[in-house]
Amino acid sequence: MRQLAGALAFLVLSAACLAASARQAHLSDDPQVNHARSLIEDGQFSEALLILRPLAPDHPDQTDVLFLVGLAALGAAQLSGADNQQRDDLLDEAVAALHAILIDRPSLVRVRLELARAFFLKGDDDLSREHFERVLAGKPPLAMVANIRLFLNAIAARRRWSGYFGATLAPDSNINASSDAQTINIHGLSFRRDANAAARSGLGVVLRGGGEYQHPLSEQLRLRIGADVARREYGGSNFDQTFLSAHVGPRWLNSATEINLLGSIRRRWAAGSAQSREFGGRFEMQHRLFRRLLGNTRASWHRRDYDRDNHLDGSQAALSLGLVWQATSTMQADVRAGYSSDWTREPVWRNSSRWLRLGISNALPRGFTIGASAELTWTGYQGNWAPFVVGGGGREDATRILRGSVFNRALTMFGFSPELALVHEARDSNAQLYDYRRYRAELQFVRQF
Repeated sequence: MRQLAGALAFLVLSAACLAASARQAHLSDDPQVNHARSLIEDGQFSEALLILRPLAPDHPDQTDVLFLVGLAALGAAQLSGADNQQRDDLLDEAVAALHAILIDRPSLVRVRLELARAFFLKGDDDLSREHFERVLAGKPPLAMVANIRLFLNAIAARRRWSGYFGATLAPDSNINASSDAQTINIHGLSFRRDANAAARSGLGVVLRGGGEYQHPLSEQLRLRIGADVARREYGGSNFDQTFLSAHVGPRWLNSATEINLLGSIRRRWAAGSAQSREFGGRFEMQHRLFRRLLGNTRASWHRRDYDRDNHLDGSQAALSLGLVWQATSTMQADVRAGYSSDWTREPVWRNSSRWLRLGISNALPRGFTIGASAELTWTGYQGNWAPFVVGGGGREDATRILRGSVFNRALTMFGFSPELALVHEARDSNAQLYDYRRYRAELQFVRQF
C-alpha cells in the first residue's frame, strides 16, 4: 500500500514538474532547443535526447539544455521498453546533467527537485531524501510539498539494506593529547616531566565502515540489525585504535516520527591490545516539527569493563537533544546539546559532562560548499585530584573544538568529492598536565552523486 502511494506521488509530481516546465520562461531562443522541449512535453523523450546530447557540451544556453537533458533522460528511463541497463544509464545521465547545473547554481530548486527524483528512481535513498528536504526549504507550492512528503514516506518504508565506508587522511599535531607543560608543582616543589610524555605529532589514517539490514515486521515496524567498525592508525602502534560495535532492535515510523530502541555491544582495542568491552542500549527519536525544522533526541546507557584498567569499570549514560534547520535549499544549520555521566569504580574518575555544538554549511556558486562548527564541553570530576589540582579538590575541564571545511562539488571521482577540514582542539583544566592544544587536518571524501 505504501509503495502504491509512493508510485502515485511519483506520477502526480511528474505531471506537476512537466506542467511547470511548459510554463517557465524559455532561457534559449535556439529552435532546436525549443523543439526538444516540445518533444519532452509530448512524451517523446528519446527523440529529444537525440537533439540535446550534441548541444549540451558547449551551447550558449547550457543551463537550459542540461535541464532538458535531465528531464528527457528521466522520462526515457521510465518508458516500458527500457531494460535495466538502459534505465541505469539514463538515470546516470540525468544525474550528471542536473548535478552539473547545481555546481554553479545551487539555489535552483526545480533542478534539485529533478535530481531528487533521479536518485529516488536509482534507489539511492539517502541522497534522494537529502535533496527532497532541500527542496522543501525552497518554499515550493503546497501541492508539491504533499507529494514530496509521500516520496519521503516511501523512502523510509522501502529501506532494507544500507552501508557506508569512509577513509580520512589525518595529520595531527598532538596525537596523545599531551599538555605543553614541562613541570608539575607538588607541595611547592617543581618536578620535570618525563620526556616521553611530551606531545607527539604524526600522520594517520582513519578508516570506518558499517552496514545494516531492516527486516519488515509490519507496515510501520522494522527490525534493525547492523554493525560498525572504525580503525585509526599512526606510525607504530602506541596510538592505534580499533572500535567494533553491533546493534539490534525495533524501528517504528510514521509520516513525521521515527523511533528506535536498540541493544548494542561494543569492543575497543588500543595500542594493539584489547582495551574494553561494553553492553547496553540506546533510544533514538526523530520528529519533523515543521517543514524545515527537524528535531531529534538520543539517550543511551552502557556498562563498560576494562581488560586491564579495572579502576575505570562502570556505567555510562548520555542524553542529547538536537535541531536541524534547513534554512534554504543551499544552507543548513544545526544545534545540539547533551549531558553524560561516567560512574567508574574508582571515585576520583567519576565525572559528568555538559556540551553544546553549533554547525552550519552552505553551498556556494562555482561548486564550493563550506562548513563550520564549534563545540564546547564542560566536565567535572569527583574526588581529590591533588597534587594535580593545587590545594586539592575536584578536577574541572573545559574543552572547545573549532572545525572548518571546504569541498568543491565539481571535483568528483565515482561520485565522491575530496573535503579538506581544519580542526583546532583545546582543553583548559585546573589540573596540572591535563590541559592541551592540538591541530588536525582531515582529508576525506564526501558523497555527492
